[in-house]
Amino acid sequence: MVNKLSKADKKIAYDAKLCQLLDDYSQILIVAADNVGSTQLQNIRHGLRGDSVVLMGKNTMMKRSVRIHSEKTGNKAFLNLIPLLQGNVGLIFTKGDLKEVSEEVAKYKVGAPARVGLVAPIDVVVPPGNTGLDPSQTSFFQVLNIPTKINKGTVEIITPVELIKKGEKVGSSEAALLAKLGIRPFSYGLVVLSAYDSGSVFSPEVLDLTEDDLVEKFAAGVSMIASLSLATSYPTLAASPHMFINAYKNVLAVAVATAYSYPEAEKVKEFLEDPSKFAFAAAPVTVAASSGAPAAAKEEEKKEEPAEESDDDMGFGLFD
Repeated sequence: MVNKLSKADKKIAYDAKLCQLLDDYSQILIVAADNVGSTQLQNIRHGLRGDSVVLMGKNTMMKRSVRIHSEKTGNKAFLNLIPLLQGNVGLIFTKGDLKEVSEEVAKYKVGAPARVGLVAPIDVVVPPGNTGLDPSQTSFFQVLNIPTKINKGTVEIITPVELIKKGEKVGSSEAALLAKLGIRPFSYGLVVLSAYDSGSVFSPEVLDLTEDDLVEKFAAGVSMIASLSLATSYPTLAASPHMFINAYKNVLAVAVATAYSYPEAEKVKEFLEDPSKFAFAAAPVTVAASSGAPAAAKEEEKKEEPAEESDDDMGFGLFD
């Protein structure tokens, strides 16, 4: 007969497991597990099997284990996990891509009925249409201010009705109506709250960023730095190309306005003195291009003439 572990032994085993996972994995997803059943959680564990481990437990035990392990190892980065252990949460340790793991977890959502007293995570709208209920149920709809009519011996909802708003508690009447209509408005699963990567903590929205998004944000940051540097005349790597160009423009402007000159400025001065030189420089190319068209047409006519002579050679002119 196998002896059952005592509570103290279970706590020791749990602490050892959590500490081992902290040493083996540098990436952790902190997930909310509200209204997630044991069967659903088992399916999630099975789906993540290979490079990820799901660990649930009491927050006090997890905080204590993380704090003690941080002191033993001297790794203060683990302490960043403690503020995240609030509410009904669990930890997913992984060696895979955080985004891929997050997407895999999101697949395991299960529909659930609206239970009395439950806080609605979304707005619940009852769609119009035939309910299949007999006319004796019309009073039930009237209590909830749902417009109905009798159609072919059954109750039909005329317009869409917002039955429950997000954040409101589900009442007994609303829960009974949704049950009668066979509507399961809510879906539950593990929800990623935060991500931990080698001591850094960030929101799950960061996982949705693509390389293009990062390049765009980086370019926007460089542009802001360049603008600030130019406005304050403070040289930075981002602003230096603009500063050199502006400086060159100033030197060129001085050369144009005075007798001072240098090779590059001579071309600008020449253009300003007589722009027509540069305007007519491209004209011969255009003329040559246009004159080339008739020459090409004449060559095509010459090529077509031998074709008429060939007809006579073939015998078409014997009867003239």
